[in-house]
Amino acid sequence: MSMKFMIMLVAFGSLGACATLPSSGPTGDQIENSAREAAESEGGLQIAVIAVDNLAAVPPAAGQFLWNLPDLGSPPTDMLGPGDVLSISIFEAGVTLFGGDSPAGGMAEGGFDPSVKVQTLPPARVDDNGDIMVPYAGRLRVLGKTVMELQEQIRNSLRNLSQNPQVLISREHIISNSIIVGGEVGRPGRLVLETNRESMADVIALSGGYRGEPKDLVLRVERGQNEARARLSDVLAGVNRDLQAYPGDRVTILRKPLMYAILGASGRTQQAAFTRDNMSVLDAIAVAGGPEPNSADPGAVFVFRYSDPERTSPVVYHFNMLDTQTYFLAQQFALRDDDILYFGNAAANQPSKLIQLVSQLFAPVVTATSVANTLGN
Repeated sequence: MSMKFMIMLVAFGSLGACATLPSSGPTGDQIENSAREAAESEGGLQIAVIAVDNLAAVPPAAGQFLWNLPDLGSPPTDMLGPGDVLSISIFEAGVTLFGGDSPAGGMAEGGFDPSVKVQTLPPARVDDNGDIMVPYAGRLRVLGKTVMELQEQIRNSLRNLSQNPQVLISREHIISNSIIVGGEVGRPGRLVLETNRESMADVIALSGGYRGEPKDLVLRVERGQNEARARLSDVLAGVNRDLQAYPGDRVTILRKPLMYAILGASGRTQQAAFTRDNMSVLDAIAVAGGPEPNSADPGAVFVFRYSDPERTSPVVYHFNMLDTQTYFLAQQFALRDDDILYFGNAAANQPSKLIQLVSQLFAPVVTATSVANTLGN
């Protein structure tokens, strides 16, 4: 076997090794056909394919999250609950039950009454059942009562044991009228609600503000067995201005940037973050660099998404960028978190790809022939 023949054989072997054309993905027709086939097959995904060729096909720009916490109203700011630590002072005149530590400086009808004395009891913590222990009054149920109501309750319990006792209560440590704030805030920890009218924006400000870009942060609120989330940029912009904090809430600021994927025959293929709070499909196409000139079909641009929070209803939106009005519709079409922007491959480009491929593959053959001819001479 001559050297010339061997070199040509190796070159043609390389040509035979490439039996398929390179492709950046399916064409527009293939996407629509496969979606229909899946819907018709048993157990297949029921994928809706919607052509965005009129305003009715543009879905509303819904918020990223649904705020579904129950509205419990605003409780009194001095309502007592488990964990609160109370300072209880009892004022007595005449024969005292507690034997006060010092004169209280009480005023009688004639002026200063030195017989009025005050006894400050050791700090009392409301236990997990909502009770406290008060000497001579016994175990008292205080859960859900205000400071004024508890003062009157203790006074009535001691009325028959002391001469006109007066009770003054202050809270040394407040648990029941507070919330827990954590995550991307300046000062995480326990925050006491001073008015019980604080909004979620107020809570964030009182916690030292947020860390990061609002569009990249999510506000999560746990209230009892319920949980709700909202994009922080929406909360601060007043979209959810009526979101109020409630005692016992657990508020967390989470870092969760809005993301979408760019796939197919585009100028770039990657997962990209939103460049601003609200992006349109046209913005995303521009960020992606538009359809790739040598391989993409401008009439086959798609957005894949789930249309429901439970992610059970997949939808494919088709944008024909060869149609002028589609540019205006794409400008009004709001991009959502986790959307997939796909640029379909152009079927018409397959012959040109074949020519390019053959040209590339035959280049070694021409070179090999030239070398063989040189060796043969």
